[in-house]
Formats: sequence, C-alpha cells, structure tokens
Amino acid sequence: MLTVAVLISGAGSNLRALLEAARHPDFPARVVVVGADREAEGLAHAEEFGIPSFTVPWHEHESREAWGEELGRQLAVWSPDLVVLSGLMRLLPASLVAAYAPRIINTHPAYLPEFPGAHGVRDALAAGVRETGASVIVVDDGVDTGPILAQERVPIRADDTEHSLHERIKPVERRLLIDVVRRIATGDLVLTSTP
Repeated sequence: MLTVAVLISGAGSNLRALLEAARHPDFPARVVVVGADREAEGLAHAEEFGIPSFTVPWHEHESREAWGEELGRQLAVWSPDLVVLSGLMRLLPASLVAAYAPRIINTHPAYLPEFPGAHGVRDALAAGVRETGASVIVVDDGVDTGPILAQERVPIRADDTEHSLHERIKPVERRLLIDVVRRIATGDLVLTSTP
C-alpha cells in the first residue's frame, strides 16, 4: 500500500477527491497525513476523514530554507512513499525536493510547459489561446518544470472568466491526480527525476 502525504494551502479540493478515492478498499494508496503552510480550510477534510494533520506556518520562519527544514521534519515522522502538492502555494526549498525526489508530485491548472507559475489560468486567458489544460508533474527545482506524468486539454470558451475556466479545469486535475497516484501505487508508472 502506497503511503501519501498531501500538502495544501487552501480549500483542498484535490485533497478531498484523493481522500474519497482512497476510501475505497481497492484503491492501492492511503493518505497518512495532511500538512499546510497556513491555517487552510482544506485541513477540515483531513479531520473529517480521520487523517492526522500538521501546520508549518510560512510566516513563522526566517527563510524558505528554515520553513522547509521544519516541513521536512514533520514529513519524516510519517515516512511517506509519495508527497502530493495539492494547491500548496509555496516553492519547496531545493534541500526538501532533493530529500524526496522524484517522489514529490504536483498538479497544475495548465497544459505544461504552457503557462507555468502561480497564475496559469489567468495567463492562459490573457494569451487569448483557445485551449489550456491540466497537468500532473514530478516536482523539481524549477517552477513547474519537472517531468510530466499526465495531462489533458481543456477548451477555453469565449465567455470564460478566470473563475469559470478554473472551475472546469479542477475536475480534470482531480481525475488525473487520482489516476497518477493509482498508477504509481500499482507500479504502472515509475517516477524518475528526468523526462
């Protein structure tokens, strides 16, 4: 059984989808802990599902490295096989990435390498393209530059706003994430640090 730690910053919709999938006896992975960089509302999902959680507030640390060291200590307690970034809005320090590489994955609301960074949905709309997408990647030292594990296109409608487009991308992200975690757990997908 693959053990998974999930790190969040916000509402945790991907986390909830993963918890619901893992509730099924035939799903080959279990979320063992949920961590956050703030008092995120998504921590309520962990509580509802009886999953332990922890918070390592970003603002209480003098640097990203110090924050990452504490995050690493919290994760080490659980020794997860896989770390899932589910809307974590902080870049992990290189030392933490190195400690878990290539076993850290992230979802992104764009068809990478198109529109990396924190505003992928907004950037796609601003570019005037006809489609964007969702991706699941291995986390590396860059910003959304790791090996792509799964992705799918999502069309952009003429009347889309940032909110409406993001709402249509989210279910695709959730489906891709659950499938990637399942494939990692069954050995159908082997994680590597390079494409």
